[in-house]
Amino acid sequence: MTISREVFFLDPEAKTSKQSQIQQIVADAVLSGRVRAGDKLPSTRQLAKHLGVSRITVTLAFNDLVAEEYLSSRARSGYFVSSNAPPPAQPSPGHGADDKVDWSRALRRRYAGFPAVEKPADWRRFPYPFVYGQADPELFDQAAWRLCALEALGRREFDSLTLDYGEQDDPELVNFIVSQTLPRRGIRARREQVLITLGAQNALWLAAQLLCGDGGRVVHEQPVYAGIRDILRASGAARHPVTVDESGLDPAALPEATDVVVVTPSHHSPTTATMPMERRRALLRLAAERDFLIIEDDYEFEMSFLAPPSPALKSLDTEGRVIYAGSFSKSVFPGLRLGYLVGSEPFIREARALRTTVLRHPPGFIQRTTARFLAKGHYAALIRRMMAAYEARHGAALEAFARRGLQIAGRAAFGGSSFWMRAPVNVDTEELARILQSDGVLIDPGRPFFEGADPPRNYFRLGFSSIGVDRIPEGVARIARGISDLDSKAE
Repeated sequence: MTISREVFFLDPEAKTSKQSQIQQIVADAVLSGRVRAGDKLPSTRQLAKHLGVSRITVTLAFNDLVAEEYLSSRARSGYFVSSNAPPPAQPSPGHGADDKVDWSRALRRRYAGFPAVEKPADWRRFPYPFVYGQADPELFDQAAWRLCALEALGRREFDSLTLDYGEQDDPELVNFIVSQTLPRRGIRARREQVLITLGAQNALWLAAQLLCGDGGRVVHEQPVYAGIRDILRASGAARHPVTVDESGLDPAALPEATDVVVVTPSHHSPTTATMPMERRRALLRLAAERDFLIIEDDYEFEMSFLAPPSPALKSLDTEGRVIYAGSFSKSVFPGLRLGYLVGSEPFIREARALRTTVLRHPPGFIQRTTARFLAKGHYAALIRRMMAAYEARHGAALEAFARRGLQIAGRAAFGGSSFWMRAPVNVDTEELARILQSDGVLIDPGRPFFEGADPPRNYFRLGFSSIGVDRIPEGVARIARGISDLDSKAE
């Protein structure tokens, strides 16, 4: 990499010489890790012109850095960061480290510091990654995706690549959602009732901003997908968590005063419970009687390898009370960040305006590539491969759980890609996760899914979307040993 001359600037009020300032700039860049061995410095002529100094000043500064082994000189090539340069020190505080702002007072809203489900950045190097929602490169057809991307880059697709959509979405993608995706969930919608978003998280945020702010009384599930909880917390809503059972959210437990209910009826996160049709109809009846709205997060319905999924709650809605959020993140890959909202036109019109205010629209190139991937049948083929693989992994996990005595707290009726597990009450699964990580095993502790100061500590989630079927038995065996060791110590 060539280091830009723009990173060099001189302080006219500095008490040190210009030569010393140039040396200090390079040394700081090396010690902070901003530049690496082999990076090329600007030529002395270019840098001298940029800084308004003589070329000899720059040359002397660079030569001193060569003597100190920060730089090396190559004949006819110039100066480079030396392979013998000192290793980066601790990151420097950077600009603003000494600012005088009282951020505890200045920040009117807080988004950081909430409990979150985390995984190591290098999670793929772990032999037993029971992490949730990650893509398996063995299943994804990268060649097909690449061809669709090349088509989207072609001259005939110039507008989809470069156009500012403004308040519009890619028509091919919206048409596929309306004609193919939503009918599979029993939902009939017009194009005007669909908005493309940056994944389900963005869809839920848009809905919460429009429906839940200013102290709106919002019910959500307990335990709950951490993303929903944090969105509602940041929106200023008055939240009321309702504990789910083996059939998901019980409408009879809703408080009388409710404005919005946020629910995952087809596949509760994280317990994977499915709300039966009687409860769905009861929830819609209550919504009509008490005049509240419902935000439905419908994810993973594609992974129905055990039984067909129940129709979406939105498909039963005859009054426009359900706002439906869907996503391609779990079924294509999480880095895609494409989802959609479905709702009545007045709501979608406001959601579109809010999206335009915040980000205008998701990138047209990504929308068109995804539309081609869907329309050419690659998506359907991917789903078939995933369902076959997940069914095998699901069966291997059940067999391993039975053999090792692990207790399942929740599993999806139709399939899915995870299990909700319960360890003995004495086992803290956050501690368990730390121990297992050193043994090559990754799990999701249950603590971030619960609301309240004293949540249960013995739940955890095991995802199987990115672990091969052959590794599941040994991974489960290591989990069982870790649980047994912690339980024994606690007694």
